[in-house]
Amino acid sequence: MKTTAAVLVELGKPLEIVDLEIPTLKPGQILVEITWSGMCHTQLLEVRGHRGADPFLPHCLGHEGSGKVLEIAPGHTGKLAVDDSVVLSWLKGSGANVMGSVYEWHHFTGKRNVNAGAITTFMTHAIISENRLTKIPKGVSMKQAVMLGCALPTGVGAVINTAKPQPGQSLVVFGCGGVGLNAIMGAVVSGCAPVIAVDINPEKLAIAKELGATHTINPLNDDVMEAIKALTDGGADFAIEATGIPSIMQQALQVVRPQGGKAVIIGNAHKGQDVTIDPGMFNSGRSMLGTWGGDSVPDRDYPLYGRLIAHKRLDADKLFSSPYSLAQINQALDDLEAGSVCRPLIDLSL
Repeated sequence: MKTTAAVLVELGKPLEIVDLEIPTLKPGQILVEITWSGMCHTQLLEVRGHRGADPFLPHCLGHEGSGKVLEIAPGHTGKLAVDDSVVLSWLKGSGANVMGSVYEWHHFTGKRNVNAGAITTFMTHAIISENRLTKIPKGVSMKQAVMLGCALPTGVGAVINTAKPQPGQSLVVFGCGGVGLNAIMGAVVSGCAPVIAVDINPEKLAIAKELGATHTINPLNDDVMEAIKALTDGGADFAIEATGIPSIMQQALQVVRPQGGKAVIIGNAHKGQDVTIDPGMFNSGRSMLGTWGGDSVPDRDYPLYGRLIAHKRLDADKLFSSPYSLAQINQALDDLEAGSVCRPLIDLSL
């Protein structure tokens, strides 16, 4: 059986659309027909070479999506069945933890091996480790379920699981891409007030307002520090950083209040970049926290997030672009890099 995949062959070069032979499943692996795939800045950093040397080239990409179970190898836990609709996520849930697969590419120079991790989604069919799959919650469409693979658990989870605000506490989000907008929704669900969105893109700020942000700040027009202090009586209770820019990570810590303010860092910086922090920020009682996918646990949190989507407390649809085909995936990468879309969506049926 074959699959069509977007493969990273060389750093800094466009992905190549190729047909690959699917290998025999290992114990604990599941073959999935991919319906939709999302695209994260993580893939953009990989393709552009901003994560450093890549010893696994050529390899498949993608870590959030939705699809249908086609085949299950022995060695599984039984949590899924053939024909189940599933979320594909890089976050580990229950089930067998199986390393990646090696697909076969019949290249014009001869047979080549193409590596793949425990999850890949930039392809029509993929072999996935059981613990990267979760049954789609009731009331959630295949399209909406894509957001459960990465952006939603990371953004919403960074608020609910990592920051843990109380109703009425103030929260500011730096960066209104897919993850940052999910953090906005997480703040609204948590009852934060005010909820402040910061971005240089007016269109993204408009979406943030639609999703519940009470105030927006454009650094090209306003003094961010002064505006946040004015809106929060001296400093926000929480700041969520979702830009991947070291200077913004620093700023996120500066804008939270002394004696208890917390900055949560989500964004991925380029390899080799550093953050410079005034130690006085910590002496004043501010904290900087990291997060691993919003500290979300698929088996525990995806049903909750699914209920919030089903009951329209979280609006996953507003974040998606018009769908791209797999053949248009390099355009999707360019658009993500340019900031013209919040979360590129790949329709594998196109």
